[in-house]
Amino acid sequence: MIEFGLGELFALVCAFLWASAIVLLKSVGETMSANQLNLAKNLVAICLLMPTAMVMEGFTLPSFSATQWLILIASGYFGIAVADTWYLQALRQLGAGRTAIVGSLYSPFVVILSIAFLGETLLPWQWFGFALVLVGILVVVYQRHYQSVDAKQLLTGVMYAAASVFFTAAGVVAMKPLLATDGFFWMVALRMSAGISGMLIFIVLRRQWASTWQALRAPGHPWGRISLAAAGGTYLALLFWLAGFKYTDASKASVLNETASVFIVLMAALFLKEPLERRKLVGMVLAVLGVMVFVGAFN
Repeated sequence: MIEFGLGELFALVCAFLWASAIVLLKSVGETMSANQLNLAKNLVAICLLMPTAMVMEGFTLPSFSATQWLILIASGYFGIAVADTWYLQALRQLGAGRTAIVGSLYSPFVVILSIAFLGETLLPWQWFGFALVLVGILVVVYQRHYQSVDAKQLLTGVMYAAASVFFTAAGVVAMKPLLATDGFFWMVALRMSAGISGMLIFIVLRRQWASTWQALRAPGHPWGRISLAAAGGTYLALLFWLAGFKYTDASKASVLNETASVFIVLMAALFLKEPLERRKLVGMVLAVLGVMVFVGAFN
């Protein structure tokens, strides 16, 4: 069974904060593109992360090798610039509830990538857990007549969500060895900076700077909700997320992170008025149960 310690507490708090932020961002609507919304929330977050790093750790940056700096930059780009943008795109196409349940692939991805790169091993019963997650996702996204979501929109939304959680998992697995070194807050801030830099480069290369700047400055945007989501779901949740991985095993942190899907489904029904269908509840239970089996919560 999972022993509940400091790392486990951090992972659970992260899940609640992330779920709250997702519901807030979904409520923002279509006022910005997914990339613009991701950039906006991350700009708010970096304004909080940089002063935190300076206060907690001074002005001394982590002492990394060239390879370690490359890992940190790649983790920030793929785990923040790419993954978060794709998650927000999936959120718009699938809704908060469906996106959250597809996001249950996160823990299996973490463990599989940990096997490949951190030397962990995959046991036979973990395949059963992985299958439960997939069945749960299929139960949720299957629609016989596609009454609520267009078939193409459903497929692309699932692909965006699955790819997003894969890159998120890859980013944290890549960061795991670095988290054992000093300079935790600077690592988080620099990782965020790498993600923001990647988004800005993409915007410049696509010649979208003028439209992005106009969108960020346009009156009437719900900056209060965006800032609150950034402070809770990007700033605080990011710190708790990485701290959870720092103070406990990756598999234990990941299963507690998965409670975010439960929080999101319930909050989406309560605040966004998304239908809490029996199919969605069954899929959520199967997916969460599969994750728990996969990471060994019942062993």
